[in-house]
Amino acid sequence: MEQKSRIKGNVHYVGVNDRNKHRFEALWPLPHGVSYNSYLIDDEMVALIDTVDICYFEIFLDKIKRVIGERPINYLIINHMEPDHSGSLRLIKQQYPDIVIVGNKHTQGMVEGFYGIVGEYYQVNEGDYLLLGKHKLKFYMTPMVHWPETMMTFDETEGMLFSGDGFGAFGALHGGFLDTQINTDLYWREMERYYSNIVGKYGGPVQKALQKLKGLPISVICSTHGPVWMDNIAHVVDIYDRMSRYDADEGVVVVYGSMYGNTERMAEVVAEELSAQGIRNVVMHNVAKSDGSYIIADIFRYRGLIIGSPTYNNRLFPEVEYVLDMILGRDMKRRYLGYFGSFTWAGTAVRHLADFAEKSRFEIVGEPVEMKQAMKELVYTQCENLGRAMAERLKKDRA
Repeated sequence: MEQKSRIKGNVHYVGVNDRNKHRFEALWPLPHGVSYNSYLIDDEMVALIDTVDICYFEIFLDKIKRVIGERPINYLIINHMEPDHSGSLRLIKQQYPDIVIVGNKHTQGMVEGFYGIVGEYYQVNEGDYLLLGKHKLKFYMTPMVHWPETMMTFDETEGMLFSGDGFGAFGALHGGFLDTQINTDLYWREMERYYSNIVGKYGGPVQKALQKLKGLPISVICSTHGPVWMDNIAHVVDIYDRMSRYDADEGVVVVYGSMYGNTERMAEVVAEELSAQGIRNVVMHNVAKSDGSYIIADIFRYRGLIIGSPTYNNRLFPEVEYVLDMILGRDMKRRYLGYFGSFTWAGTAVRHLADFAEKSRFEIVGEPVEMKQAMKELVYTQCENLGRAMAERLKKDRA
């Protein structure tokens, strides 16, 4: 009987689904859950590629044994040491005491540091091979995608790339794991949200990794999160290429905080003018309701960004400040920025937004708008002018 775990040849999916966790890394909402993917190559020598979160070890072990029964696992290949992928390492070592851990020079210290595991360790470097029998594995170092020890493993026999967190996506898998078996609609936006929040700071390293992989005859991408990609490889690679170059679509993200609705009214006027000037993609985020991970994903998606904040304790509205820190922490590039602020008796919001503008090194568009207390005709016109200036800047890129 054909094993449902089979991906291709004698390579099997033994990952698990987490539909219980509310936030990934205790930060990012998981409305659709998340998968922890692991893979098993059943050859003359058996190799397990990455493990899963320790909470799911019993399910994980059962899946492994359904493929190989009581046969031993010879190698555990660690592409990424983050605990959602290495969490079951100590238990696997207990179950298979003779297993040889395979990783690069940065991996071993993390294995010992996280799990206290010492002993036989097989260190691989760029371009090294491991022969399992029919399967010949080649290793590619991809540091800072998105930890310093990350690497990818390419099965030259089947053309399968085991990519660690690279090409990953939020979202548990519903029934099947191959993109040929499931509806993948929900994963595209979740891939963008995953990239922008987890990997987003490391555009340069991602580009270097893509160059290393260029030209490989990849028939399957096996990431540690999300679907196994067969039919959509070109699209998946294009998403990572575009986002790591900080390329973006025409559109504007209007991010604002508002305590009593006055700053929100400024945001609405800006957005109305953007639409009136022919900008179809306008996304508004009230920071008091929108989670930061969705805001960051939209800022990666669109070139224009307009930020508004009231003055709060002589600073920015706290949730606005949080989003600005997230933006700076991702070293985003090639965005157009406008901003506005409000105050009641001591105006500092616009000054703090100007500080952010300088640090971000984004291209400043239009004149900042500052409002005292409530909307007046002059402020209304200034907000319209800000929206119009952003629209005109975006339209210049159409040629």
